Amino acid sequence: MWTLLATRRFGPLFVTQLLGAFNDNLFRTALVFIVAYDLAAADPKAAALLATTAAGLFIAPFFLFSGLAGSLADRRDKAAICRLVKLMEIGFMGLGWLALALGSINLALAVVFLMGCHSTLFGPVKYAILPQHLREDELIAGTGLVEAATFVAILLGQVAGGLLATAAVGPITLALAGIGWLAARAIPSAPPEQPGRPINWNPLATSRAALATAFGNRRLLVATLAISWFWALGAIYTSQFVPMARNVMGGTEAVATLFLAAFSVGIALGSIVVGRWLKGRISTRLCAGAGLVMALAGGDLWFSVPAVGSAPKDMAMFFANPAGWRVLADLFALALAGGVFSVPLYGVLQTAGPAQKRASAIAANNIINSLFQVAAVLGAGAAIGAGLGAVPVLALSGLTVLLLLPALRQLDRA
Repeated sequence: MWTLLATRRFGPLFVTQLLGAFNDNLFRTALVFIVAYDLAAADPKAAALLATTAAGLFIAPFFLFSGLAGSLADRRDKAAICRLVKLMEIGFMGLGWLALALGSINLALAVVFLMGCHSTLFGPVKYAILPQHLREDELIAGTGLVEAATFVAILLGQVAGGLLATAAVGPITLALAGIGWLAARAIPSAPPEQPGRPINWNPLATSRAALATAFGNRRLLVATLAISWFWALGAIYTSQFVPMARNVMGGTEAVATLFLAAFSVGIALGSIVVGRWLKGRISTRLCAGAGLVMALAGGDLWFSVPAVGSAPKDMAMFFANPAGWRVLADLFALALAGGVFSVPLYGVLQTAGPAQKRASAIAANNIINSLFQVAAVLGAGAAIGAGLGAVPVLALSGLTVLLLLPALRQLDRA
């Protein structure tokens, strides 16, 4: 598996993806911290509103332009699209540097939207290009490494965004965008399966076509719904780490960061080891079992979190309590199983449909994925606002995987 990183057919794409995801999260997190602790320090409601606005602006392009992004990736050289996207990122990060230097929230929010467009265009490419450059027995390993890189980059970007001085964020993100462009230049050509097909520039029409591709193939449909459920669950959990740590367990910011780290590292590790367990085969035989582990780990949180107690505690006090270790083990087990759950499903997305529509199938997944995440976070927020509590919401969210198990078993038999 690790030898793939040293190959030109995978290594440059891996670096490009890692740096792009890191930059997205570094800039957005830095913006949230600047607003919360500087520009709107005296108005928590305004700070929360701006944070929500930034999240919405980043995810909006996935609704609007994923179909178009998939259509482009199916009709043009995917390596050329990677290079174009990275050039765009250099320009966007230059604007981001200017926004932070001027203290312009409006310009910074515009940059967040543009970075969402950057990720939307790159999303179908990073998975659709792998079957062209990797052997079939390498595909699960390569997909797992891309998935692992995504979650590690999210973690590191969010941590760095909270720690770096405002003046350092702009030049660092611009430099990393430049390195990402250099890496993208080394990605080998990946021409379309059917050259010369015209591009439909209508975002609505291309989105409908992408969704028709996914919903017209049962294997693609089940994989899309299961992956979208997984990302929705992740959105619920990561949105509740801080409230759960602070309000339920009396933990400091460091405890909340520890939860995020355990969750991200667990998914990354699961994404890597599943390739070894499957021995390179594209198979979903582990998905139902992994889903069951996620449900059990999420259910155990219902009992382990209250056992920690609500008294104020720092990291040392958290670890001094055996129940704290149990909470951490639950989160890590759930995340590890999540990596095992999701990577084979991406393998299905890459191989179950016609090669000339591979990127469109992945684009359809991104559209449904975004809808699931928004609906899940809003639904969880409404349930908590109604008095259900963060911990029951997390536990019940994990148990919803039981609804997917029959379809996953059918997918495995297919």
